[in-house]
Amino acid sequence: MYKYRLYPSKSQTKILEEKLELCRTTHNYLLNHCKQQKNGNIPTQFDLNKLLTTQKRVKPELFTVHSQVLQNIAKRIKDAYTNFYARRKAGLKAGLPRFKKPERYRSITYPQYGFQIEGKKLRLSKIGNIRIRQHREIRGQVKTLTVKRMPSGKWYACFSCLVEMQSLEKPFKDVGVDVGLYSYAVFSDGNLIENPRYLRKEEKKLARLQRRLSRKRKGSRNGEKCRVKVARLHEKIENRRNDFLHKASRQIADTYETVYVEDLRISNMVYNHCLAKSISDASWGRFAGMIAYKAEGAGGRLIKVNPRNTSQLCSQCGEIVKKNLSIRLHECPACGLVMDRDRNGALNVLKRGREIGREPPELTPEGEFATTQPLEVVHANSMNQEASQLVGR
Repeated sequence: MYKYRLYPSKSQTKILEEKLELCRTTHNYLLNHCKQQKNGNIPTQFDLNKLLTTQKRVKPELFTVHSQVLQNIAKRIKDAYTNFYARRKAGLKAGLPRFKKPERYRSITYPQYGFQIEGKKLRLSKIGNIRIRQHREIRGQVKTLTVKRMPSGKWYACFSCLVEMQSLEKPFKDVGVDVGLYSYAVFSDGNLIENPRYLRKEEKKLARLQRRLSRKRKGSRNGEKCRVKVARLHEKIENRRNDFLHKASRQIADTYETVYVEDLRISNMVYNHCLAKSISDASWGRFAGMIAYKAEGAGGRLIKVNPRNTSQLCSQCGEIVKKNLSIRLHECPACGLVMDRDRNGALNVLKRGREIGREPPELTPEGEFATTQPLEVVHANSMNQEASQLVGR
């Protein structure tokens, strides 16, 4: 995905906000129609698109919104219901689609056409030419364009592109990675990545701005100014974190053929109130996801292994050495191994990942051989939509 900053004028900002509000009300209208259906019979996307045609006659201002953008709203609702039933069938936590408030509906999507870059301008159908800062060239085939408004009031254009996989020559075959809070990631070969702690570094300033915001009257101009300052600081923290994660994951994906990481249950780990903020600031789940799709694009793969006792188990003799989080050194009384506990955990992750591929095939009930599979192999998602190429770059 390529994300570029947009600089709309005041009149263009007003038009964008009007289009966003029309899309939000249309979303709530279609969702209300779905909720009124009996016996849980959700309309198909074709039926929702047909309902849009009827709604245009009642609400003529919808003609000012590109038809593909309105059809994408129907697709969002249909996908939300599909994902809800899939998660509930799998026994996972799931919630029904909800109506959107103005502050919760922030983007519109052009799924196929209606947009084009012309020099330093982005032409949007039924909106106009908006100044765009294209800091790098777009590679691959553009599939969709999403125009997004951030809580800070900034506007961005996000291009989803289909890029061909490039198999790169990797210097090393495989590596085990142990993520943590003391060091962000420690590798089985001895390398490590320091924890940047972006939220922790800014939390004093953030707390000061939030206290200032809490003293303002809700809905006032000064209150809105303070809200924007808080939102911009949150956005700055998120941008710095994403930049760090992208660079670190790219370096790992280009260096190792196979990356083994722990299959952590992060949603359960944040119940520890002493570590919840630091765990959320680390974004281990997003880090693993970035490694997964970048490794796949570079001809590699990421495999998640069972994390049980990787920090307590001795990587040399297999003895269990109990230690709490404050003990940063692994000292095995059985074999005398002394090393950093995170490096020891990374070696255990590597060993556990390699053992997955070395296990002999087992006979299935039908008498056929079946190869033992890893706990989880993470693949990047593919996109099936089609769109026109950008021209005039």
